[in-house]
Amino acid sequence: MNPVPEHLSPRDAWALLRSGNDRFVADAPVHPSQNAARRRELQAAQHPHTVIFGCSDSRVAAEIIFDQGLGDVFVVRTAGHVVDTTVIGSIEYGVDLLGASLVVVLGHDSCGAVAAAAATLATGEQPGGFVRAVVDRVIPSIVSITSGDPAKVTAALADQDVLRREHVKHTVGMLHSYSAGLARAVEEGRCAVVGLEYDLAVGSARLVNVIGDIGELPEAPPHAE
Repeated sequence: MNPVPEHLSPRDAWALLRSGNDRFVADAPVHPSQNAARRRELQAAQHPHTVIFGCSDSRVAAEIIFDQGLGDVFVVRTAGHVVDTTVIGSIEYGVDLLGASLVVVLGHDSCGAVAAAAATLATGEQPGGFVRAVVDRVIPSIVSITSGDPAKVTAALADQDVLRREHVKHTVGMLHSYSAGLARAVEEGRCAVVGLEYDLAVGSARLVNVIGDIGELPEAPPHAE
């Protein structure tokens, strides 16, 4: 597989991720850019085409599910892909200093952080220790679709897909609104921000929202009428 050129457009970066995920789903990865020559090539500098901000879940390893190699993606991970200032700073570093042209927020099904946040809103019970800090940062995503109504939260618990999707969308919006540098990069057309939801069983990463131009629109939810 040929090396990835530097400074791709957002459309080209998205196309690389999509094709890599297609290979992963088909159980036909090519494991690009993972040899000794690539290690030597990257010794002096890195030029990742995409920043991937995802959940720390051990089942959602970004380089694997998108079949990418060394130097291809700049990965930032927290439990429940919750945002803080160091996350934003890391993403800005990937875009402004390393030249990445795409930022991905990667959610997934069976996310414990999302389930815990919904349960906290429904019951009032908080997790112990610093896990509470994670849950506290997921709750606004759920509140945005329930208006904090406990009855609506309880109903939402029956559809974890909706909660996950809204958390991804909310995170995309937060990054774009909190980071002036990222918003400027999107406005100038040198970057785009997308939200994806990953299916653990199938291995596919589905597009759920986009800020910027990647040449593709989000897909309708599978259960949408």
